[in-house]
Amino acid sequence: MKTMSRKKRPGDKGPKHSLSSSKVILMARLLLVSVLALCLQSCYSSTAVKGTPVKELALSEEAAARRAVDRQAQKRELARMSAVKENKVFVELKGIPEYRIGPLDVLEISSHVGDKVDTATVTVNNKGNISYSFIDDLHVAGLTPTQVDDLLTRKLSAYIRKPRIDILVKEFKSKYATVLGELASIRGTLYGSKGASGKIYLEGKTYVINLYDIISKGDESLNVIIDHGDVVDVPELPVYGERVYVMGEVNAQGIYPLEDARDLLAAVSLAGSFTPLAKEENTLIVRGREPGKKPLVMMADMKALLRKADLTQNIQLQDGDLIYVPPMRIADINRWITNTMPLLDFIFYPARFEDTYFLRRYLHIDRRH
Repeated sequence: MKTMSRKKRPGDKGPKHSLSSSKVILMARLLLVSVLALCLQSCYSSTAVKGTPVKELALSEEAAARRAVDRQAQKRELARMSAVKENKVFVELKGIPEYRIGPLDVLEISSHVGDKVDTATVTVNNKGNISYSFIDDLHVAGLTPTQVDDLLTRKLSAYIRKPRIDILVKEFKSKYATVLGELASIRGTLYGSKGASGKIYLEGKTYVINLYDIISKGDESLNVIIDHGDVVDVPELPVYGERVYVMGEVNAQGIYPLEDARDLLAAVSLAGSFTPLAKEENTLIVRGREPGKKPLVMMADMKALLRKADLTQNIQLQDGDLIYVPPMRIADINRWITNTMPLLDFIFYPARFEDTYFLRRYLHIDRRH
């Protein structure tokens, strides 16, 4: 049997080389198609971090009742401290509050004889005693000026007929309260200078009192009467104030004042609402917790809020909250297509790919920028 031979054409390197080149291109195309399929599958999976649905974050009835009881108890405690009739600093006598004298206080004692007035200045010693005229070591600590007047008058009656004296506290040195923080003028504090802003310490406990409610609203129940040793600290306003962060698929990402974005709907509105690529039902709220601990990640369904009026999704925001609107699934595919156009050209337009990157079946590198 005779074998048929094919006439070679000029420049033909033979069927072996042509077949090998075709196999390489075919295998590469199959590989890239597989990679594309995997990318599409991953893109169509949910891209948003799974947070805890806001409905599941609602406090139980027992916990809510316990918090309400604690708030009421603190309110009653503050109201009690704002209505005290006496403490370590003063005592109310016949409806008039009077200062309690203590060690290191300076008293001015005036003695009346006819129309003449003799004035003496005495200092209460560390034991709480004073000496005046014929009387030595008279204990006056804890007494008011009126009570010291009555006591000293009785003691002097043994030496002077019908003594007439007046007691005035000239310098108050036995009692103090420490005032720190953002005040226009600070003097006589325990530390002698401005300290770090923080909390309010009353009677060994810590309370947070809103001065705005006292000054502007006239809430006297919060106007606590300061006692000896109390620390009052007015905290500074943060440099940027209270704020929330809105990021992701919104028209105007940025930082917004919490005063204008008290809830989720207000924050999204300030950010110009959603973009067409937003996955509204997976809106995330990230709330920071204590340092070193994971933040609380909540998930709100903004689509249900806007289209079904589900107000349970409109949670109240706190200072520092981060609102992130993730992109919907197709958004990632669009970005992937933009970044991988050369590979897609190879899959769908192999001739264009070969013309661009191969010259005479050799790899061609285009150095154009």
